[in-house]
Amino acid sequence: MGKKATKAADNMYYLARCEAQTANPDFGSREKAAEIVGIDRTRLARIELDTIVPYPEEVKAMASAYNTPELCNSYCAKECPIGLNTVKEVTIDDFDRLALKVLGSLKDIDSLRASLIAISEDGIIEESEEPAFREILNSLEKISTNAKALQLWAIKNIRLKDREP
Repeated sequence: MGKKATKAADNMYYLARCEAQTANPDFGSREKAAEIVGIDRTRLARIELDTIVPYPEEVKAMASAYNTPELCNSYCAKECPIGLNTVKEVTIDDFDRLALKVLGSLKDIDSLRASLIAISEDGIIEESEEPAFREILNSLEKISTNAKALQLWAIKNIRLKDREP
């Protein structure tokens, strides 16, 4: 890119375009990027400057063109009115780090299973069982988050297109 857009420096869409420039120099120009993505140049500028929120289909188009599947996750976690309270944003690390996170979150799976079986035996979560149940939910959230991060890494790096989010 010729010059950095300082007003857009922290914008995830701008940063994704900058990252994509390493694979395709056309993304160095907002005008060319807009053409490739299929978004009006002015609209892309407004998205990158945080003056408007992109439509979901625009985020999907940018994620695909820039090869940044994490954009969809970030959009859902930060901007989508439905996902805002239900989707957790994930961070894509290096593969070895992600693999260790997944394995770490699975290390106590047998005790989680046993605890869930014990709690659900009578079909009622009693007040005394609530702390253990919350712990199970927290562990499941951690497993889910780590699995999603690994999935996004795979989509981005080995192009598992049949598994796109």
